[in-house]
Amino acid sequence: MDKRNLGKTGLEIAPLVFGGNVFGWTADEATSFALLDAFVGHGFNAIDTADVYSRWVPGNAGGESETIIGNWLKARRGRDRVVIVTKAGSEMGPGKNGLSKAYIMRAVEDSLRRLQTDFIDLYLSHRPDPDTPIEETLEAHQRLIEQGKIRSAGGSNYDAAGLAAALKASTTPGRARYEVLQPEYNLYDRAGYEGELERLVVNEGIGVITYFSLASGFLTGKYRSEADLGKSPRGGGIKRYLDERGLRLLGALDDVAAQHDATPAQVALAWLIARPSVTAPIASATSAAQLKELVKAARLKLDRDAIERLDAIA
Repeated sequence: MDKRNLGKTGLEIAPLVFGGNVFGWTADEATSFALLDAFVGHGFNAIDTADVYSRWVPGNAGGESETIIGNWLKARRGRDRVVIVTKAGSEMGPGKNGLSKAYIMRAVEDSLRRLQTDFIDLYLSHRPDPDTPIEETLEAHQRLIEQGKIRSAGGSNYDAAGLAAALKASTTPGRARYEVLQPEYNLYDRAGYEGELERLVVNEGIGVITYFSLASGFLTGKYRSEADLGKSPRGGGIKRYLDERGLRLLGALDDVAAQHDATPAQVALAWLIARPSVTAPIASATSAAQLKELVKAARLKLDRDAIERLDAIA
């Protein structure tokens, strides 16, 4: 599997990242172990998670995904084969959120314990914190780098202005630089990334790993009417995509998939992989069949006509 440089972090990853949001939610520990074994077995090496995964599930407190990944790392003894990406800042309980230095220093210890590792390859601020100066956040990340607890820092959900402010603040010694951005980006949701934000990451050499790469599953073609929304626990978030534009996009995905002997999901991921500014999309699976489909996406090469057609419709 060919690897790509993840910005200026010094890390190299395969062009698809496994989304660990399903661990402890729609994939139990045994299933998660099997999925991770297969993912790494196919030559992929990057796993994305967050401390808050999967706190939204009744009975969960957060940290379930990191705990499962940590148990897998311990059982397989393959820490050097994978790049672990996790995040902090989302609500984990009363007084446990945000990007203050004190909280980040506390949150990273909890993540390290759950992951059963001495270091995190890439530690992301999950979302901007309006109550904490970005300078303080970057100082915390730099301290963790100096302590060897994280290798690189990045940000998720930052817009162009927020990322530019973080990059400017990082020019002062003692502050880490966000070397990776994790934005919401897919064939349907393009406006938030394309334009000023995309130009900024290209100019600054920042790595990009996209989330909601399949628009919460809409781009798989599984959901084509409101009657389909009950097919999975994620169906409730699909309704907004079922507009004229979304349905036209599904039609184009069907056509391109037929021309390339592929599936709509594979085409949607291959479109992201082909985007010059994107290092790798994040995608998750809850079964061996789904994972097999994702693996094929990383090897699918879309021709120029297919890319231009999808660009025009989306």
